[in-house]
Amino acid sequence: MKSVVVYCGSNPGNKPVYKDVAYDLGKKLAAKEILTVYGGGNLGLMGTVADGVLENGGQVTGIIPNFLAKLEVAHKTLTELHFVDTMHERKAKMVSMSDGVIALAGGYGTLDELFEILAWSQLKIFHGPVGVLNTNGFYDHLIAHVDKMTEEGFLRPENRDLMLVADTVDELLEKMETFFLQKAENKPLDHTLYVTKPNA
Repeated sequence: MKSVVVYCGSNPGNKPVYKDVAYDLGKKLAAKEILTVYGGGNLGLMGTVADGVLENGGQVTGIIPNFLAKLEVAHKTLTELHFVDTMHERKAKMVSMSDGVIALAGGYGTLDELFEILAWSQLKIFHGPVGVLNTNGFYDHLIAHVDKMTEEGFLRPENRDLMLVADTVDELLEKMETFFLQKAENKPLDHTLYVTKPNA
């Protein structure tokens, strides 16, 4: 993977662990020389990821709608910052620049972006890995609901497996890189690799 979109909250959350993990992700993306693409703000986890990349010699491209530039306060020291007119344009541009997607903790906006890209993956519009970083069990209930969707016949198992889940940055990046390489080489995917149940 040469580039990754990161979806995450414009708030930091109530526990320091979320910011710590966001910074660690940025640091490790920089170390792997993976371009980070994100929403362009300097607040919350968004800003922390960008800082983690930039302070460790990496490159970050931000995409932010004009009307949000003041609300989310556009990050001023990014490698590149693009201003767009709409949220739809923002999301499409972010994905068009990336080989994979990572979702950290966040609110409605993060879930909107995550499920849209999963739907695009299901429809074979997007072909890269989609990773969910389940810090502090944040996504346990969401994962359980996705499993319920599969159990009740609303989601095929092979499409359930498009959502790669891990509890740590290193584990998630390893799963995503394996997925990416298997796709690139047209190898059958080992779906058991990607299924992670919520913490007991």
